[in-house]
Amino acid sequence: MSVQKQRAEVLQPGRLSFNNRVQLGEGTTFLPGKKDPSITHLIDHVLTHGYVILPSLFPAPLVSRALSKLTRLESASLETSGPASHGGRNPFEGYQTRRVYALADKSRVFDEFAINETVLKLNDYFLQENYLLTSFHTVTIASGEREQSMHTDDGLIQLPRPKPLMGVGTMVALDPFTSTNGATTLIPGSHLWPDSRLPQRSEMISAIMPAGSMVYFLNTVWHSGGANISSEPRRSLTVQYCQPWIRPIENMIVAVGWEDLDVVPKRLLQLLGFSLNDFMGYVDGRAPRTGVEMRKRRLIEWGVREKEKEREREEKFKNGSKL
Repeated sequence: MSVQKQRAEVLQPGRLSFNNRVQLGEGTTFLPGKKDPSITHLIDHVLTHGYVILPSLFPAPLVSRALSKLTRLESASLETSGPASHGGRNPFEGYQTRRVYALADKSRVFDEFAINETVLKLNDYFLQENYLLTSFHTVTIASGEREQSMHTDDGLIQLPRPKPLMGVGTMVALDPFTSTNGATTLIPGSHLWPDSRLPQRSEMISAIMPAGSMVYFLNTVWHSGGANISSEPRRSLTVQYCQPWIRPIENMIVAVGWEDLDVVPKRLLQLLGFSLNDFMGYVDGRAPRTGVEMRKRRLIEWGVREKEKEREREEKFKNGSKL
């Protein structure tokens, strides 16, 4: 592996220097952050291989609660659990793969998977300060599902290699990952490759690990979901993080009023972020505009419930004052 320190100009004196940028082979560059001594061995493994497996990272009771909640979500309506919760809609999602998006909106059971101390320490080194959560959803690969297409998670960002590290991905095993049930597959060292080096399926290895474990990998690593030739589903969730600067300066979707988006020119809506770049920018697996209407209905229903609670409190107060 070639790890080089590159010198470059200071973008803004006293604020941001590229002097410490690290280049990994011909594939990846990044500005290293805080290096916690307790995870040096994990960082070294990622630098060399592009990934690291964190065995039994999450306790069995937490995994059990997550599985129970996932079972309920996958049995609920599409309106409740999202449009891919009963099966994928395209080859990349996987037609035999169920996904429940927007986990932070579905249940507090899943919170701990996104804020694990070891994972955040790794992020503190590989990503810049104030990095963001960019994807957080379950992935249930059913028996009979085919291999997912090989890809890198920064594949939609058309910059030449070596390219800046845009983010990191993780897969959490809620069931054991095996060589036959659709374990995530990846190519060790592929984060070092130039653009001219294309992946071969024969180079893939399976991330075999017990339930409660996680595989952590850089966005420049070639990987895919595996084929499930077993008789049981493989249940998991993915937590993905991105650099803090991968967003507009102003949060346009929050800044614009949602009261009547139909009066806003369609092209302006697209520029504000009510649009998709392939699948980037989705809301709970839906187009952003659809997601806003869903949220508006929920706010109206919430307002009705709050009004009813207020009415009940007033009735109790009146009845109490008459006694």
